[in-house]
Formats: sequence, C-alpha cells, structure tokens
Amino acid sequence: MFVVYYDTMSLFACSIRSQFQRCSRSSQLLLRRSYAVQAPGAPTLEVFNSHMKYLQKERAASNPESSRQADYLKDEIALRLVDRLLDISRDFPKVLDLGANSCNIARALARPPLLAPEIPEEVQAPKKPLPERIHELVCAETSPTMLHRDDGLEEPVVPIKQTILPSLETLPYEPGTFDAVLSSMALHWVNDLPSLLASINSVLKPDAPFIAAMFGGDTLYELRASLQLADLERRGGVAPHISPLADVRDMGGLLGKAGFKLLTVDVDDIIVEYPDTFALMQDVQAMGEGNAILKSAGGPLPRDVLLANEAIYRELHCKEGEKDRIPATFRIIYMIGWKEAPTQRKPLQRGTGQVNIKDVLGGGAFGQ
Repeated sequence: MFVVYYDTMSLFACSIRSQFQRCSRSSQLLLRRSYAVQAPGAPTLEVFNSHMKYLQKERAASNPESSRQADYLKDEIALRLVDRLLDISRDFPKVLDLGANSCNIARALARPPLLAPEIPEEVQAPKKPLPERIHELVCAETSPTMLHRDDGLEEPVVPIKQTILPSLETLPYEPGTFDAVLSSMALHWVNDLPSLLASINSVLKPDAPFIAAMFGGDTLYELRASLQLADLERRGGVAPHISPLADVRDMGGLLGKAGFKLLTVDVDDIIVEYPDTFALMQDVQAMGEGNAILKSAGGPLPRDVLLANEAIYRELHCKEGEKDRIPATFRIIYMIGWKEAPTQRKPLQRGTGQVNIKDVLGGGAFGQ
C-alpha cells in the first residue's frame, strides 16, 4: 500500500509539474504577444467626412451657372475679408488663399473697397489699392472643379497661382513662406483646427497677418431647430442635419494656443430671405456647403419631414404679415492674428494706463 501510494503521488507530482511547465511556456508566449498601441501625438477627432465634402464641392461646381448664382454669400464675405486686409498699410509680395473655393478673394480684390458711411469720404485717408500691393496670390483648394470653375472668365487683377491640395489640414509649404494668409469660408470643415492654425503660423513670415472668415455659432439656427422638431414629430427621433460649428468664444483661445499675437475676433450676422425652405436648402447645396457629418443619418429626407419642416419654420421664425418669405441667419466669424516678431508691438501691462475710460465715455456710473 505504501508503494502504491508513493507511485500515485509521484504520478500526481509529475502531472502537476508538466502542467506548470506548459503554463509557464504559454505565459511566456503571452508575455511576448504584441498589443495595439496609440500612435504618438494628440488623437485627432474626426467630425466631418472629408471625402464627402470633396464630392459635394465637385458636384456643385459641375453646374457652373447654378454655382455662380449661389456665390452671393461667398462673394460678400470675401469682400468684407479683403476690406480688413486693406487697413494694413504694407505690401504683400506672396499671399496664400487657403480654401480658395472658386477664387472668390481674387475676384473681390478687383472690386472697389467698402466705404464707412459714418466717416465722411473727404476725411478718409487715401489707401493704396490692394492689387498694387499683392504681387502673387496662391489659391489652394481641394476640389479641382471648384477651383477651375471660372477659368474661362476674365482673369483676376492679381497674378494668381492655382494649387490643388490633398487636404487643407496638411500644408506642403516651408516655414516663413508667405507674407499673409487669407481664408474665406473653408475652416469650418476642418477636423483638426488647432493643428491647422499652428501650421498656418509656421508658414507665415514674422509679423505677418492671418485673416480668416468662417461659418460659426448660430448659423442657420432657424433651419436647425425646425428640422429637429420635424424629425421628432414625424420619425420620433432627432438626427443631425446641420454640421456643428465653432463658437466665437473658442476662436480666440485657439488662435492664442497656435502662437498668434494681437488677436482680433468679431462676429457678423448676415440675414438672407428666401421664398421657402426648399430654396434655402437648394442654395446651400449649390454652394457646396451641405451636411458632411461623419456619422450622419445619410440619404435624402422623407417628404413628410420636409413638409413638416416648412410649416414649423414659417410658424416659428416668420413675423406676421411676412409669411411669404423666410429669414435665414448666417453668422460669420472674422479673425485676425499676427505671427510673433521681436519688433512687434506688445500690449502694455495691466495698471499702466494713463487715461481713465470714464473720461473718454463722459463719466457717470454704469446703469445710468
């Protein structure tokens, strides 16, 4: 009995030893196993479908007549952006137009500058026209059809160089290349806006300006609200039909983090009247500004949702006696930032002011 018991324990011990060795080998294999790791750098959150936006611009520009008729908003914003550049009294040998669309900024340079009605014309100091101060305008765009849409029309007054970029988020230019960077109606489709702003700061020469205009804030808030209510009523849920937009309070912080100095950010609301919501959405598509959210519902809206949206829009946002037309608000964020330079003017420290603001405003307490 003793011998049998000893053999049984030996067999048991051998079995345990062999299992332990197998476990050790498997554990060694597990330790050598490779795991997925995150790439270095900050993760990029993709909100917009860049390929879908490319197709939308190509489709819009493939019908030149319809696309030109819907360019009223882009042309007006480009003119207001160029007016801000006119206030800078210097020459710009080489300027980048980032997200040029159909070279709207190049066309705006040929138009007469805006006049301030509150300042008498004889008091305004004469300014050298911008076409005489810009020697080369590099128009960079991702959509070839959109960029070359107006090649058959009259050439711009400023020498331009049209360039196709695979993406607006990666700039293929050396640091210190441009004397100014302009961007009109393009930055609101960028996924990694902080990284792009840092790249723009890099390609600028010292003490060079960056001036941009983009949709933001409450753009088309009327259509956004009515579509949500129509979706909720007809389909029992809400889907995103209008892309999210940056707020004006965010842009100053983003410009500062990208290294820009002497920041200026302001907002302009442009209200356009349309006969109905169908004309509004048709013009938005002709601009190439349709919804491009990465995880949108996709597909056309059902007829019953569109009809419900039309009725809700008129009921909520049209005044009495003006039901024959609808207002649509486009909020434009304008921003100006300067690349830092040793000779650049610096803001004074707090508490060093010599003039009391009460003396400038006429005195008195707040609320009077």
